[in-house]
Amino acid sequence: MAVIPEAVLSSGHKIPILGLGTGVDPSSSPPDFMKAAFVTSMELGYRHFDTAALYGTEKPLGEAIVEALRSGIIKSREELFITSKLWCSDVDQDCVLPAIQNTLKNLQLEYLDLYLIHWPVRATPGKLTFSLDKKDLFPMDYKSTWEAMEECVKLGLTKSIGVSNFSCKKLSELLENAMIPPAVNQVEMNPVWNQKKLRDFCKEKGIHITAWSPLGASGNAWGTPAVMESPVIKEIAAAKGKTVAQVALRWVHQQGVSVVVKSVNKDRMQQNLSIFDWELSEEEEQQINEIPQARGFSGILLVSPDGPFKSLEELWDGEI
Repeated sequence: MAVIPEAVLSSGHKIPILGLGTGVDPSSSPPDFMKAAFVTSMELGYRHFDTAALYGTEKPLGEAIVEALRSGIIKSREELFITSKLWCSDVDQDCVLPAIQNTLKNLQLEYLDLYLIHWPVRATPGKLTFSLDKKDLFPMDYKSTWEAMEECVKLGLTKSIGVSNFSCKKLSELLENAMIPPAVNQVEMNPVWNQKKLRDFCKEKGIHITAWSPLGASGNAWGTPAVMESPVIKEIAAAKGKTVAQVALRWVHQQGVSVVVKSVNKDRMQQNLSIFDWELSEEEEQQINEIPQARGFSGILLVSPDGPFKSLEELWDGEI
């Protein structure tokens, strides 16, 4: 079984630097199938699981945890690091506590290890869907939402809190009033979207970066094949006797961040774990650093003429 290294968050808690993402297509991944995949991943050594209210995978993940504890795959809840996320329709201050309580009920847990604001936008309450109508998008009151997130920590419902998909500017706005600074910013990051500016900013502020879409998510309509089809990464992989995915994940790891990978295939889950007993040379790392950059997920669904972000420039604050 693989042993995954950990990083220490500003909250003082440790996060495994490789985790399993659970955002999958529900139509092709029924709950029983997902539960079995999560149990298998625990057998292989995965201990960090990244879910969200939006994904619809909190319940099968919770059932997998119960099964893993019952069968002895894991000895206690404390072995796991569970992340979930607050959806845009629940960011009103009085909605945050009920949202995390519902997440904990779904997961059959007493606490989360990390709770994230999923996107820096408010949506009409009660609409748990990513296909939001443009009329449903509104500005988020960072101050009041973050106060509610901090209350979740004080109540013992989560050990750490953070954000997802926040730019440097939006993080700065949140930090102006935060009593508990965000421990994590989870963002798209891979060799073709390396987030150098954001990483430097977060390092200065003591905010840990977790990378989603580390392989480009080429199987999704919004993803990019540029990572898995990169001639540079393919050449390095062939020379090192590794897969393209392993080289890409190793590059992300060497940037000092944690990463969540999505796979329900046992062989690929195993391959994704096999990135810690070798490294990329400085020359190989630099070759990857020079790959042309382009964001895979544009965020255009959150842009509206009448909404809080009237352009991609406004959504990402120039980090495009």
